[in-house]
Amino acid sequence: MSQFAINLLFVGASFALYIGIAIWAKAGSTKDFYVAGGGVHPITNGMAIGADWMSAASFISMAGLIAAGGYANSTFLMGWTGGYVLLATLLAPYLRKFGKFTVPEFIGDRFYSKQARLVAVICLIVASVTYVIGQMAGAGVAFSRFLEVDATMGLIIAAVVVFVYAVLGGMKGITYTQVAQYIVLIIAYTIPAVFISLELTGNPLPPLGLFSTHSESGVPLLTKLNQVITDLGFNEYTADVDNKLNMVLFTLSLMIGTAGLPHVIIRFFTVPKVADARWSAGWALVFIGLLYLTAPAVASMARLNLMTTIYPDGPTAEAIQYEERPNWVREWEVTGLIQYEDKNGDGRIQLYNDTEAFAPTAEARGWEGNELTVNRDILVLANPEIANLPGWVIGLIAAGGLAAALSTAAGLLLAISSAISHDLIKGSINPSISEKGELLAARISMSVAIIVATYLGANPPGFAAQVVALAFGIAAASLFPALMMGIFSKRVNNKGAVAGMLSGLIFTLVYIFVYKGWLFIPGTNNLADIPENWVLGISPLSIGAVGAIINFAVAFLVSMATEEPPQEIQDLVDSVRYPKGAGGAINH
Repeated sequence: MSQFAINLLFVGASFALYIGIAIWAKAGSTKDFYVAGGGVHPITNGMAIGADWMSAASFISMAGLIAAGGYANSTFLMGWTGGYVLLATLLAPYLRKFGKFTVPEFIGDRFYSKQARLVAVICLIVASVTYVIGQMAGAGVAFSRFLEVDATMGLIIAAVVVFVYAVLGGMKGITYTQVAQYIVLIIAYTIPAVFISLELTGNPLPPLGLFSTHSESGVPLLTKLNQVITDLGFNEYTADVDNKLNMVLFTLSLMIGTAGLPHVIIRFFTVPKVADARWSAGWALVFIGLLYLTAPAVASMARLNLMTTIYPDGPTAEAIQYEERPNWVREWEVTGLIQYEDKNGDGRIQLYNDTEAFAPTAEARGWEGNELTVNRDILVLANPEIANLPGWVIGLIAAGGLAAALSTAAGLLLAISSAISHDLIKGSINPSISEKGELLAARISMSVAIIVATYLGANPPGFAAQVVALAFGIAAASLFPALMMGIFSKRVNNKGAVAGMLSGLIFTLVYIFVYKGWLFIPGTNNLADIPENWVLGISPLSIGAVGAIINFAVAFLVSMATEEPPQEIQDLVDSVRYPKGAGGAINH
């Protein structure tokens, strides 16, 4: 059986499963569509949260970024893991106790303001649309390779599959689909990692293999990797980070952005009780940890395999001839995600860090520029092929990569659609809309969101994980402070909340647009994504943490300068934070 047929078999079987589940669990009411009827078991919900959380950025792109940047890019790992702990302990149980369908509904009721709810809808849509772009782009990468179509066609196929099971099943269908997707993606991620760890270190556990001895050279794996890449002009894989401020802000942005992302928060509304929300969070951490502990090993081993494929006799020897390139390079070249240009005409593939510092060494070797461009998003997907693993492993990782992208895309699209149908249409435009009409509006708005996400996913503003990081920054600067102040401060009022959300959102968006080169301002066109031009060296990916600080400050200052919230709102805050029977300890 050909590799294409194997891929088709694995991907087709997984899609049949997802669509079958969606048909079985079709949403018949708005409660089914928004929160799966509120009766999901904590373990089931924890697994669905794991799939919802571990997106294309986690499965496809995170390891690619760590592989490319080494320790410096481990901030993605730290921020996303730490952020989930923050969400599980500080927000999830209290929001579940409040008992609403959506994040904007909580903000609107807590801050007793339709304006606050509307601003929250805007923040949610901006963050979620940015996030879903990364998911659709990741799905397009996976489809383009494994179904042997171009990236645009892959994106369209992904959109059609998501449309069928998300629009039909709503949260109820998505929940049980995500359970299946989690099982697919975690098996797909860990099995190739075990094979590769065994091959490179003899250790079957990838997290331990990362710190084991490299079988061929007899030196520690990370030492071997450092030797290979430094001989080609790259920084040491384990090198420390120069800009500590940016690293701290980026990690913080990912953490609080995680806690402000609505597509994960709404998952805690799907369980029957507050205690179930806590158990869901615990189980989700277990399920997430299985992949996140493996990712650094996958990244390191993928980078080493890539370099030794191009330089089989070592980095100081000659690279392979382009005509003798391995099949995995040929296959990925078809997608346009690997590109080769023979700059010195020797017919060999020169892969190195084309910088000023390495220029004398490169010149002495007769090199005239780096000749191989590898999209970081392909490393995990290509890893089994690079390591010459069996065809069924390649088919499995194809299904896993698609499961990761589609599971999170479905959750995001549901968050967008519920914000439009429940918070915007029912909450502001037409409060008397029938349940049937609201359900129809939810499905229509999700369909439109899929179309928009597909269009933007065809031209993403960066790698999948970079686009996702921007979304986290937007959520960190806008929604997270409002949720925290809504739960833990009785003094913040509606005016403060609205002013804070708008300040954080606008500041963060302007910084991103200016320093990513997307906003034309006379005299600043040279600022486009150039680290030397960033304010205090703060990356556009890190600015969400600063936006959050501005949000908190503006909200408190405006609230202190205006009237206190009504007494019933202050009592509501107490009721959310304290269990029944604890009232005697509270001074009302």
